[in-house]
Amino acid sequence: MIKFLDLQKTNLQYQTEIEERLMKVFRSGWYLLGEEVANFEANLKSYIKVDEAIGVANGLDALRLILKGYKELGFMKDGDEVIVPSNTYIASVLAISDNNLTPVFVEPDNTTFNIDIEKIEGKITSKTKAIMIVHLYGQVVYSEKLKEIATRYNLKIIEDNAQAIGAEWNQIKTGALGDAAGFSFYPGKNLGALGDAGAVTTNDKDLAKTIRALANYGSNKKYVNQYIGLNSRLDEIQSAVLDVKLKYIDKDNQKRRIVAARYLNEIINSEITLPQIENCINNKNHVWHLFVIKTNNRDELQKYLEEKNIQTLIHYPIPPHKQQAYQKYNHTTYPIAENLCNEVLSLPISSVINSEEVNKIIESVNKY
Repeated sequence: MIKFLDLQKTNLQYQTEIEERLMKVFRSGWYLLGEEVANFEANLKSYIKVDEAIGVANGLDALRLILKGYKELGFMKDGDEVIVPSNTYIASVLAISDNNLTPVFVEPDNTTFNIDIEKIEGKITSKTKAIMIVHLYGQVVYSEKLKEIATRYNLKIIEDNAQAIGAEWNQIKTGALGDAAGFSFYPGKNLGALGDAGAVTTNDKDLAKTIRALANYGSNKKYVNQYIGLNSRLDEIQSAVLDVKLKYIDKDNQKRRIVAARYLNEIINSEITLPQIENCINNKNHVWHLFVIKTNNRDELQKYLEEKNIQTLIHYPIPPHKQQAYQKYNHTTYPIAENLCNEVLSLPISSVINSEEVNKIIESVNKY
């Protein structure tokens, strides 16, 4: 079976370095908010080129804390609106509703699958306070027009950068494009931990200070609680692992681009719609967290590939507005997002997939 993602192989690339760092943590006797966290935060902010990076427990918390921070700073209040794509992983929406804010869905572009910037302004009201952009599947979504809209309406741009670390727009990395960004280091991400982990990046020092306190029980000083906070701290073990792997993120992303280029150039099947990306290998606006194709016969294709011992996944089969958790939105219709949920299929892609496996995937898809 060609695995969708071979996590064991992915991490064994760096076994010696990771083991050395883990042993150092083990022997230190210090497991939270120590040297490894400080090192990773410093290296992450240097890589993204921002003033602040705060390690947190996971990607959802990263987004939750950004919004909670803006509320504590008085920029947002209960009931305010945050624009968000209609085809995103539910974490983007959970972060909004968890803060007693209102998600306002905007349809994606049918070719990039990212939020359609042309449709954003029509959804802005007097209650709108932010636009949450999601760099879905690892592809940047940003433009001068988006920046101009945010400036004109005094809106924050919040990046859900869970899938796109290392991607760039005009030589600016995702995580540095907006006012704040949330990262996920879930094991399957391009930069993956050995468990849950996340981070926030921003150039806003007041926001960073507030988030750092909120993530630590609302406290900047032990036993002195300024906010009603939560416990969302990145631990020393995950920081050590991430700090090792961060050194190789550009190399690993480039390996993904090479695989994506082969798929784009060699998959020739009229039943399949491929991503529309030019000059894939040198195009830094996509880091190919996922390689997502479309077909009208998605379930049939998935079963066919499974019979060929090729594992595929669906990202994502149900849009947020049709989930039971968001019943009050179930009556709404976002046809582009809904159609994508019925058509998309993710092929295996990673930094460790080999040429023989890629050959078999291409051959099998072409014979479908």
